[in-house]
Amino acid sequence: MKKSDFRYELPPALIAQAPLARRSASRLLVVPPAPAPFADHVFHELPALLAPGDLLVFNDTRVIPARLFGSKQTGGRVEILVERLLGDGEARAQLGVSKTPKPGARIALDAGGEAEVLGRDGEFFHLRFHVAEGLEAWLEHAGRLPLPPYIQREPGADDAERYQTVFARQAGAVAAPTAGLHFDQPLLDALAARGVQSGHVTLHVGAGTFQPVRVDDLSEHVMHSEWINVGAALVEQVRRTRAAGGRVIAVGTTVVRALESAMQPTDANPDGELRPFEGESRLFILPGYRIRSVDAMVTNFHLPESTLLMMVSAFAGKDRVFAAYDHAIAAGYRFFSYGDAMLLFPEPAA
Repeated sequence: MKKSDFRYELPPALIAQAPLARRSASRLLVVPPAPAPFADHVFHELPALLAPGDLLVFNDTRVIPARLFGSKQTGGRVEILVERLLGDGEARAQLGVSKTPKPGARIALDAGGEAEVLGRDGEFFHLRFHVAEGLEAWLEHAGRLPLPPYIQREPGADDAERYQTVFARQAGAVAAPTAGLHFDQPLLDALAARGVQSGHVTLHVGAGTFQPVRVDDLSEHVMHSEWINVGAALVEQVRRTRAAGGRVIAVGTTVVRALESAMQPTDANPDGELRPFEGESRLFILPGYRIRSVDAMVTNFHLPESTLLMMVSAFAGKDRVFAAYDHAIAAGYRFFSYGDAMLLFPEPAA
């Protein structure tokens, strides 16, 4: 299977550059299994599309202001994107710099303090920050929000709130789990009144999510690693929901990746049942992989040739997904992080 199999043409005008005034005013394209027709909705109509007893699973990661600027001792400018907080003032980061700094080099930060280069692992650098307080707290006022590269503007005051889900609580992501951006408190209240349950996993979305697939032969692609926590309480919620005949619905591809990672067969879990899991995952989901953890998925529209487009194609079938994208483009849906969403159902089992 090739990367080029997942190419499509998108008019640039359909790339959403800013959020709508109201989160739940986004459009929602319902994509049932073929041959049922697509259905155009507004996101706040979601409660009517779900059933009492269904379980929505959200990613509660919180985006950190991870973008920093500084200067090398030689005077060269440096852009830093913190990818992972490691504790004790250390972090893994990407550096935008004309000449790669060596271990021991120090970067004077525009916001005050220094970053010391400890080492390098591929495209990521290991940094130690010498700042006036704990790194996470310092970033909250010193860092800038790392909007995706296809948003052609600097972050504004509204982005600090709107590029964050209303249920975000576990700090550590450098990109938002964007399917969750459509939910506001009135919608969550309406879902609860409908009898729809909610649960949470944590997946800290890393800087690798913005990196393109660089090989055409997908068997050669090395997936980036992300930290995941699927807790025992969520596992029990899923068990009870399934036992009662309810559906498990992922809010975003990050939730699918987290749940599927927690179902990978191991010596301790040879049958691949959903179990509590905490740790790193490099799981790469593409057509041919059978997603078993969820019965439906709320997801935004994804970039051409991206691993996220490959994942949703594995779930609903590539032809069905591309037909839905054609429909969305023709109907003027808004794409990517601040864009509209789909409610996607799986391809029938062969």
